[in-house]
Amino acid sequence: MHKRAEQVDQTRQRITEAAVRLHTTVGPANTTISALAEEAGVTRLTVYRHFPDEEELFNACGNHWVMLHPPPDPDSWRQIPVIEERARHALQELYGWYRENGEALFPIRRDMAAMPSSVRELTHAADALAADALVDGCGVRGRARRVLRAAAGHVVNFWTWRSLVVDQGLDDSQAVQLAVRFLAAAAPATDG
Repeated sequence: MHKRAEQVDQTRQRITEAAVRLHTTVGPANTTISALAEEAGVTRLTVYRHFPDEEELFNACGNHWVMLHPPPDPDSWRQIPVIEERARHALQELYGWYRENGEALFPIRRDMAAMPSSVRELTHAADALAADALVDGCGVRGRARRVLRAAAGHVVNFWTWRSLVVDQGLDDSQAVQLAVRFLAAAAPATDG
């Protein structure tokens, strides 16, 4: 009985790892159940047995990938009191992580619309958590906060990093410097 359960777990793990390989190369939109089954060395029926719905497969795939490539922790950024220093530190971490994982993230982010809504919501929530960590505690309220928060949302976005570094040819340090200046420009002037 124990050996059977172990085999079931191993098969599920093979399917999960195959999904990660396909999602990070051809993308989720181009990953078929047939291709997934072939990549995992199982039948389509076996894939469906282990993952009866798409959401469960995406969750297993995403959890496995994040375990292997943990993103920076936005909560740690909040410990830095000066917003500009916080942004510089946070974006160095985040852009470094994008650099290390950009090739894998590109097809996933590109195919976001093809993913289950719960997965999209989780991705948006992670981006929002990063943006909030940049501006929390800055004492800005109302319209000024909305503008600053929008700027923070822009600079933590994968596509912003990709545009600056991949499309425009900046290195991560230059991209961080530019993003910090952009964020500072969105912050209201303070007296004194």
